[in-house]
Amino acid sequence: MKKILLTGATGFIGSELLKNLSNYNKVYITLRKSHKINSNNKNIIKIHFNSYKDLSHKFRKIKIDTVIHCATHYVKNHKFEDIKKLSESNILFGNIILENLKIMRVKKFVNFSTVWENFDGKKDNFYNLYSAYKASFIKIVSFYKKKNLNIKFLNLVISDTFGLRDKRKKIVNLLKTNYKRNLVTKIVSKNLHINLLNVKDIVNAIELILKKNYKSDNYILKNKNNFKIYDIVKEIEKYSQKKLRVKWLSNKIIKEKTYQFETLKGWKPKNSNIKDIVRVITE
Repeated sequence: MKKILLTGATGFIGSELLKNLSNYNKVYITLRKSHKINSNNKNIIKIHFNSYKDLSHKFRKIKIDTVIHCATHYVKNHKFEDIKKLSESNILFGNIILENLKIMRVKKFVNFSTVWENFDGKKDNFYNLYSAYKASFIKIVSFYKKKNLNIKFLNLVISDTFGLRDKRKKIVNLLKTNYKRNLVTKIVSKNLHINLLNVKDIVNAIELILKKNYKSDNYILKNKNNFKIYDIVKEIEKYSQKKLRVKWLSNKIIKEKTYQFETLKGWKPKNSNIKDIVRVITE
């Protein structure tokens, strides 16, 4: 049984990881005093904190094998009021963990990143302020990597994700909500292509990382093929008695390139084909 520190346990990816990893590991999760999570699982240890100083003090009392850093604050188009939370969640919070790695005797630090840091396949081409913060955090990780040569640092770059319990305002969840409510979904183009990865496949990647001795590096987690949203809609109509109402706003070809980081050896998406997407939307 490994000891894992998991941040962002109340988020979409973090909650899926918590559900699966706590079956076979002792998982420490960070929660602000105002946040709650309902669980009677004895393998889940809650670290409540009311300040970063308090959190750092509590980190110094535990021993951890692997840190899985999912915590983030996402804003597609920021306003001035978002800056404080963006910087705290995407920089400061993670920095507190990095500062305590040696004291906690961590062997692996796993961070989640975004393809938007290298938008359209171009290195350091930040799509928005959120992606700039995420990239800045990687620079900070590089500093601690030099100071902690015995710790493996793995950065997992991901694109769009989906899953049954997703509540975010993402395209698959939007299609799902409007399908159930019989509402029209406006989609920017009939030729919109998007890379979609089931959160189950992200869980599988983390399980591999816990078992295997991967080198410190950037790794991309993505589907082998992009999906055309038009094809997903047609697949729904093919297998469902109920139609998905869509208004296509253009025929413009929208297909973004992805910067090609290394892939995890032994990992491939097994739950992310078009039928998996349709199942999530229609169930």
